[in-house]
Amino acid sequence: MCRECGAIYPLKLLYACEKCFAPLDVSYNLENIKVTREEISQRKKNIWRYRELLPLENYETAIDLGTGLSTLHKAENLGRQLGLTQLYIKDDTVNPTNSFKDRPASVAISKAKEFGVKAVGCPSTGNLAASVAAHSAKAGLPCYIFVPSDTELTKILQASIFGANIIPINGTYDEANRLAAQVAEHYDWAFANINLRSYYVEGSKSIVFEICEQLNWETPDTIIIPLGSGALYCAIYRGLKQFKKIGLIEDKPTRLVGAQAEGCAPIASSFKEGLDDVIPIENPNTIAKSLAIGDPGDGYYVLRYAEETGGTVEAVSDEEILEAIKLVASKEGIFTEPAGGVTIAVLKKLVATNYFRSDEKVVCAVTGSGFKAADTLVKTLKKPFAIDPNLNSFIEWKENYADYRVVFAPEVIQNQRKF
Repeated sequence: MCRECGAIYPLKLLYACEKCFAPLDVSYNLENIKVTREEISQRKKNIWRYRELLPLENYETAIDLGTGLSTLHKAENLGRQLGLTQLYIKDDTVNPTNSFKDRPASVAISKAKEFGVKAVGCPSTGNLAASVAAHSAKAGLPCYIFVPSDTELTKILQASIFGANIIPINGTYDEANRLAAQVAEHYDWAFANINLRSYYVEGSKSIVFEICEQLNWETPDTIIIPLGSGALYCAIYRGLKQFKKIGLIEDKPTRLVGAQAEGCAPIASSFKEGLDDVIPIENPNTIAKSLAIGDPGDGYYVLRYAEETGGTVEAVSDEEILEAIKLVASKEGIFTEPAGGVTIAVLKKLVATNYFRSDEKVVCAVTGSGFKAADTLVKTLKKPFAIDPNLNSFIEWKENYADYRVVFAPEVIQNQRKF
């Protein structure tokens, strides 16, 4: 169904509404969905435990690598430092290819298999590449991945190992996306975040389904969500409404906070200026490369939903992102890529403005592992101090350097920003 004009289409590969070009959403007959908390809790620990709200006709044929029910950490150490007694981190680094993208990829490739397509693929800044490649390997489908040529090698490595065809593009993600759309249409292939997008985004809802279930079927007061295209933000908004509609959670408000990097913050800038739509930027310039989408497809809806839920959209600097990566690692033992650093940095920024009550239930989405961006992050580190292999050297180190830690080096951060 069209998100704007309400036009209804059959289940097929489709880019957008053919009448008004707005996004299409999968519609469900929510009044007829009868499922209990107890039924869900007894199902397999993957995203398909929420099968009634996922767009597959036969969930038993799903392409499943075990995605879902990732850890919801009670971040007591970080919460204590920030003055929040109920701070949680939703840790999607533990999914099969180490990011939240396994959720939409599982749904997209499952639907592609159901449609009987000959090949699949996607444009990607890295995480989706690995996820689509892994699921296409499991499905036995050829896979074509279009990435900006400066995408972290660790992310390309993952997709390559799974057997995908990698096509680096001398340009931005938005340029890679445009080419991928042309290729998909020319060959009649199914690309996860293009002509499969309506189904693909449904998988992302499972992150908020899990958050509510893991909070004993309660909604958090605030969720902080990293923003690239804005699709995850919109999926969480939609998932909360659906869970309320079918009676699995109470109809209580949840503020949705969007988090961007200053080097690519078209949604945050438009929100702060009170605009009704997002003004794209041409040249993203941030170490948070997985969020570097200058023309976010769902940006308009993020603005609308942030206003509707009483949330906000904030942006943080690369320096703040790196400091947040170090902070959440040292306090909670979670190693996040820059996208997760963005959410933690926005959390800190909002705490400084007294945005939260001290007892507010706040969830930060950490959407990908730091190892995904290892080649970017390692270049920003100062080398640790080395000692000789004898006791006296250790004693001297303990007396003089015991407080030394591996730290991010500000003087090299600027060199990591350029695409």
